Amino acid sequence: MSDRAYEHIVRAEKLCVSFGKVRALTDIDLAIGRNEIVGLIGDNGAGKSTLIKTLTGVIPPSSGRLFIRDQAVDWNNFSVRRAHDLRFETVYQEKSLGEKQPLWRNFFVGRQIVNRFGFINVREERRIANEILQRQLGFRGVGIDAESTVSKLSGGERQGIAIGRAMHFDADLIILDEPTTALAIKEVQKVLDFVRRIKESGRAAIYIEHNLAHVHALADRLVVLDRGRIVANIRPAEMDLEELTRFLIGLQQTKHAGVAA
Repeated sequence: MSDRAYEHIVRAEKLCVSFGKVRALTDIDLAIGRNEIVGLIGDNGAGKSTLIKTLTGVIPPSSGRLFIRDQAVDWNNFSVRRAHDLRFETVYQEKSLGEKQPLWRNFFVGRQIVNRFGFINVREERRIANEILQRQLGFRGVGIDAESTVSKLSGGERQGIAIGRAMHFDADLIILDEPTTALAIKEVQKVLDFVRRIKESGRAAIYIEHNLAHVHALADRLVVLDRGRIVANIRPAEMDLEELTRFLIGLQQTKHAGVAA
């Protein structure tokens, strides 16, 4: 099936994950379409990390089905490497970047461009790195180029480099794990702009975020997890930030009331 033929980049049906007697995910039905930013929200322990790790081959499910580009996944052959081959990329809170290495080396670590003699094509890697910085990430006139070292970048710029790398290597789905954590306001805005570029480039993203204002402003759809279940699919236009906050507080009050009972 060609890429043009699929409806969803990823779709889960009745996905369940258990660790011994503990049920971490229950009957997860989730579909991520093309060119869509989906915000994944919920309290600590709601199941967000487990869900992402299942979608990316880190954790096998106990039951359920997964489809990538509308093709069923064989769980026996699904792994982190396979998810990577299928163009899924995850950008974590603390992306591993070589502090003292120039950006062009960081872009191509593990994926070097080599010439016909097997040597790294440094000139080509530098050229492409500069192109990514300028065209995809908008680093124009800010004193950052392919030769800049990671140690000179701000937190927001580092997240941008990780996002740009995922975009360059043709990821169809980019998973963002709280990319604005511990960043100053100015840096947060940089990251939000980078996330918008994901959608502008025609890709999909799952955006995990505790800051409701950030995810509400960016997401096309909000998926709310609570105690391992999807309890709501919300369009930001249908529920403003204040209403969303009250809704999530209500979930926590119900949870604590159940524990107390």
